Amino acid sequence: MDVTRVRSEFPILQRKIYLNSCSLGPLSLRATSYLDSFQELWHDLGASAWYGPWLETLEVLRIRVAEFLGAAPEQLALLPSTSVALSVIAESIDYSKRNRVVCTELDFPTLAYQWAVKPDVELVILPSHDGVKVDLEQFAAAVDDRTAFLATSHVFYTTGHIQDLDCLGEIARQSGALLFVDGYQGPGQIPVDLGASKADFYTTGPLKWLCGGPGLSYLYVQEKLVKKLQPRIASWFGAEDQFDFDLANFEPHRDARRFELGTPSLPTIHTALGGQEIIDELGIEAIWSRNRILTQHLVEKAEESGFQMTISPEPADRSAIVMIQHENSMEAVSYLAKKGIIVDCRHGHVRVSPHFYNTVSEIDQCIDTLIEFAE
Repeated sequence: MDVTRVRSEFPILQRKIYLNSCSLGPLSLRATSYLDSFQELWHDLGASAWYGPWLETLEVLRIRVAEFLGAAPEQLALLPSTSVALSVIAESIDYSKRNRVVCTELDFPTLAYQWAVKPDVELVILPSHDGVKVDLEQFAAAVDDRTAFLATSHVFYTTGHIQDLDCLGEIARQSGALLFVDGYQGPGQIPVDLGASKADFYTTGPLKWLCGGPGLSYLYVQEKLVKKLQPRIASWFGAEDQFDFDLANFEPHRDARRFELGTPSLPTIHTALGGQEIIDELGIEAIWSRNRILTQHLVEKAEESGFQMTISPEPADRSAIVMIQHENSMEAVSYLAKKGIIVDCRHGHVRVSPHFYNTVSEIDQCIDTLIEFAE
């Protein structure tokens, strides 16, 4: 990987040390060029741009993302956020015979909130005994013939731990439950092959590791479930022929587009395409390899400097999210920001998340500045 060339694609890297990809990926020149093209078409064609270039770009992105995720385009819906993706699936399920949903305390709150507000659903939140992960035995004990969903993360935002989707899928299937995976912290930093996985539903998006910006989410639906589920939250983009404008009859689309809702955020469609192109050109295996090197260096540097971390003890289970324990995490993050180093804080930790465009020297400077703050 030509890191110098890669770094030149992201203007923020010329101004800051950016180690916060798990919150927001940086904007690339490629993405900006697509955004400029979108605006120019708007100036030139107005609404007529919909019927050619804009809808075409939307489908180009769908095809590219589906291939990246190991899925077919017909299995992918484009939605405004993970919250919306969760809602359209959760509302497509009958809970009269199965009303239990199993999540964990390490999942992002949106996942549990989706079912916490449903009075007829029993929400089970599994605790973490070590603060890093939830044991597979806990999932197996909680998922039974009353369970509608096993809903959890691919990568925990709280610890960076990577969960085994095959094992989780097997646990769900043994009891007839559905596996819904919040993958927003996965694709872009680790390899994902949904076609070979046991996930029934998987949602991710361009906001973070795919460097595409906010306002868009990708929802994967296993092929056998696409036509089985009838959406109960609907809009015109989910109709079989959205330009019929037939109010009396809603015929859902034949593929996963039946779960789509209103007009998509076209600016993000364009910036997401720019980010996705860069990820595809570099290759996820090369990115994953480089991220492991950067993450290992970060862990070793932090350990040598006397910091404690909340991370998996097994390097193979770690992502590029490194949680450094800190009693003054908010103040530490503010101090780093004043020094031009962008990280984040979560739950009493300084959260550092390097990506393929970062360097070892940037990681060293981040830890050295943390030491400086302590002194």
